[in-house]
Amino acid sequence: MSKHEKTLSRVLQGSSDANIAFDDLCQLLRRLGFEERIRSSHHLFKKNGIDEMINLQRDGNKAKVYQVRQVRAIILQYKLGVDE
Repeated sequence: MSKHEKTLSRVLQGSSDANIAFDDLCQLLRRLGFEERIRSSHHLFKKNGIDEMINLQRDGNKAKVYQVRQVRAIILQYKLGVDE
């Protein structure tokens, strides 16, 4: 299982939202086809066909819990990562 698959699995499980590394979450979104734009401390992710823009900020070296939940909701809503 690749690091990408492990991160996707951890995000979808929802049992360790406070322990998702920020860099791993950003890498996951890039692997899912999102384009990243950085504005100061904000990492903005956008993808064609997805209405929502994802805005991530670091919390130390971890992703913020509520942002992990937002990413999970978008992955599930648009069924991302299923065939990728």
